[in-house]
Amino acid sequence: MAAAARVARVVIDSPLPQLDHLFDYAIPEELADAAVPGVRVRVPLRSAGRVADGYLVEVGDPDDAFEGTLSPIEAVVSPARVLTPEVWRLARRLADRSAGTASDILRLAVPGRMVRVEKAWLAARSASSGESMSPSDADGDQMSPPDGADVPDGASIAAVPVVPVRGYGERVLEDAVARDERIALRAIPRLVPLPDGSWVGEWAVTLAALAADCWRGGRTAIIAVPDHRDLEQLAAALAAVAPPEAVVRADAGQANADRYRGFLEALSGPRIVIGNRSVVYAPASRLGLLVVWEDSDPLHAEPLSPYVHTRDAALVRQELEGCALVLSGNIRSVEAQRLVELGWLRDFGPERAITPKIVLTANQQAPEPMARAARIPSTAWRTAREALDGSSERPRGPVLVQVARPGYAPMIACANCGQAARCTYCKGPLHQTRAGAPPSCTVCGRLATDWQCEHCEHRRFRMTTIGSGRTAEELGRAFPGTRVILADGDHPVQRIGSGPALVVATRGAEPIAEGGYQAVLLLDGERMLARESLHVAEDCLRWWQSAAGLAAPGAPTVLVGVSGPLARDFATGRLVEFAHAELVDRRELRFPPAVRLASVTGAEATVTEVLRAVDASLLIDVLGPAPVEPDGASARRAGPDQVRAVLRFEYAHGANVAAAVRAAVVKNATRRRRAPAGRPGYRPAPSLRVRFDDPEIL
Repeated sequence: MAAAARVARVVIDSPLPQLDHLFDYAIPEELADAAVPGVRVRVPLRSAGRVADGYLVEVGDPDDAFEGTLSPIEAVVSPARVLTPEVWRLARRLADRSAGTASDILRLAVPGRMVRVEKAWLAARSASSGESMSPSDADGDQMSPPDGADVPDGASIAAVPVVPVRGYGERVLEDAVARDERIALRAIPRLVPLPDGSWVGEWAVTLAALAADCWRGGRTAIIAVPDHRDLEQLAAALAAVAPPEAVVRADAGQANADRYRGFLEALSGPRIVIGNRSVVYAPASRLGLLVVWEDSDPLHAEPLSPYVHTRDAALVRQELEGCALVLSGNIRSVEAQRLVELGWLRDFGPERAITPKIVLTANQQAPEPMARAARIPSTAWRTAREALDGSSERPRGPVLVQVARPGYAPMIACANCGQAARCTYCKGPLHQTRAGAPPSCTVCGRLATDWQCEHCEHRRFRMTTIGSGRTAEELGRAFPGTRVILADGDHPVQRIGSGPALVVATRGAEPIAEGGYQAVLLLDGERMLARESLHVAEDCLRWWQSAAGLAAPGAPTVLVGVSGPLARDFATGRLVEFAHAELVDRRELRFPPAVRLASVTGAEATVTEVLRAVDASLLIDVLGPAPVEPDGASARRAGPDQVRAVLRFEYAHGANVAAAVRAAVVKNATRRRRAPAGRPGYRPAPSLRVRFDDPEIL
């Protein structure tokens, strides 16, 4: 009697929620050797003869209850086993937690296939094994790293010096990571030189040393950072403590071929994998360390469905794989503080607290007219002048001026009535890109050459917000003969020398000065705090602390025009105390992270149906539904009846709430929709949008 045919269980690459489960397919005899877990496959769908791509997740026995005939797999696309069991379990868990689809997670985790790169990788692995690479050999194990693959050898380890972590005690932090502890790490806010003479934040040196120590022990380390500036610092620090072949970069800014090459390298054995938010899904041979730097940075919030934050993905992966976890940043995030107070994370700080020198000053007008035009109060003016001129106590050097907004005049208004100037086409806000330029729309880009106020029909406008470009222009007049450097999104500057200069930078775009800045001026603090956001105080503290960490030892950082508890916590280095106070406030208000929430946006009838699908006993309450008021061009894309509701619930009920919401999403996606008049063959896509742990609910 012939043995029963094996069954391939496949996850299909589709965003449709109704297809978010494993499909059973028969494995043809000619593909029996190649159809192994982790490979890309092409399978038929029972609709209009379509074919879909997917991943073979597992091979098992057929279901005895099924009496029909299974469709066979059409093709194994490649012998490379790109989907590891660990990444699949992570994708499935995160999708279930956020009422999303696993294929959306896998689209972030597994880069698109680059055939030439993949063939070169397979050939190299075949040559290194000294055998021909046949998919049938050892059940395809040559296509994925065996347990002993590419363990660091003595020559690689001896090629770089062993650099211990400084400031936290001799091997105290390394030993905690070796024990797979979960740590909330307080970073040391200062710049340090590397052996090649470049300067980086000490946080980068600390994380690089931890990752190198983990790699030397034969385990993989993954470090996620928010942006390319942090990534450059981390890569520079790693170059001093790990050989080039040990470091894999997974950056969204890379070319597709480079990104896929790095992904395949991560599959090849223990590596140090660094990158932006999606690096948290990187394949890892014996994962030993998972790090998220600046987990409070909004760049860690994934903008694509199912909108899983880097920190949440790291927490779930640590739970699944049992590796060490480090959450660190220039400040302590409120979410990390909650985990510390629950005892889930260990609070870990340096042996000696290091706090930048912070000067708080009111918005006192400077006596010089040029300084007043540049929005620099008297104390800040004197500080900048002393830093540029030097003294017997301090050398001359650059001065950093942090401002809130890029551009020349980010916002303009009618010169007569003061109403905000808006585009006549899309109603988006207008701005001015440079001196003498006509206003243009920030949404659609149209020039408003014939603009007139909708309220009073006046034709002249005035600046209501001054950006980095205008500030640099005014500072050039206030400090004649001084070099002025503009650093923002349109004028990226990574590093500058140690000579005197005024560096005007937007938050997050500050270049690193050799040896540090001799003074740091933080302008527009009140304007930054005026933003409507649950995280506004946390964001401002992070921006200020990051800038203060770029100052030279003992150099002053002047915070202009901000007072109160937030300013005092910043000046005294009470960053953990700030996080605790924020958490207490949010517990009283029942806001995240004290509770979880999910926002549901769509047509009112659809949103109401989702709310009815969730058992009210699982919820704390429901906010809304309330009309959505999109700005600018998005107002035309959103329907007139778009509403949003916010569900609040305890962490213990998260799985049940997500399951109920997901069932409602599937029901909505499978409902037939009437075609618009005049378009008989068109069916509009579902407009329902669900986001768990939405960071912006205000």
